[in-house]
Amino acid sequence: MIQTSEDAIRVIIADDHDLLRYGLATFFETCDDLHLVGEARTGLEAVELCDRLKPDVVLMDLVMPEMDGEAATRIIRDKHPDTQVIILTSFEDEERVYASIQAGAISYLLKNLSIEAVAAAVRAAHAGKSTLSQEATQALININHRPSPPDYQLTSREYEVLCLMVEGLSNLEIGQRMYISTSTVKKHIGNILAKLNTSSRTEAAVIAVRDGLVKT
Repeated sequence: MIQTSEDAIRVIIADDHDLLRYGLATFFETCDDLHLVGEARTGLEAVELCDRLKPDVVLMDLVMPEMDGEAATRIIRDKHPDTQVIILTSFEDEERVYASIQAGAISYLLKNLSIEAVAAAVRAAHAGKSTLSQEATQALININHRPSPPDYQLTSREYEVLCLMVEGLSNLEIGQRMYISTSTVKKHIGNILAKLNTSSRTEAAVIAVRDGLVKT
């Protein structure tokens, strides 16, 4: 096994399919920056492992015994806000996508992705960046479609920041793009989250796409 560095991204895989877990685990062994610290076959096991191991990222299936992935994601994010959860599933229906993001998942991927793409999403999640499959993005656009977006009373600068949040840019990258300080970016994001009535950057991006505030 390749020796992992101390600062490698610590990952848990939660999926009741042994073959998928084995495939991901085998691939992670070849990555110096990804370190698999645990595997779970149920949502409940995933919660218990997170309590004990404090991983950086969890790859979470949605349909599992004892506790589904959505419930497990909500519990993990409530108890361990520094742990990012990526939904990795075969389901692309709109309700599951939106519910998963509301539960706190940073990304939503389908299992038809290449294993390299999954690894890239893990790295992105660790950096605080969301990755959505094309199908998930379309589902978010379709769900609860409204003829005209509600008025959240965003300022022009807040709207610009929101657009860059939807693109997945970090606070530093937003500041560089807009030529403003990181502290100013954080202030704008705080205002945006308050006006959209959410505490999650990812859900703010979902609301922006869902309600037609931002074109993708």
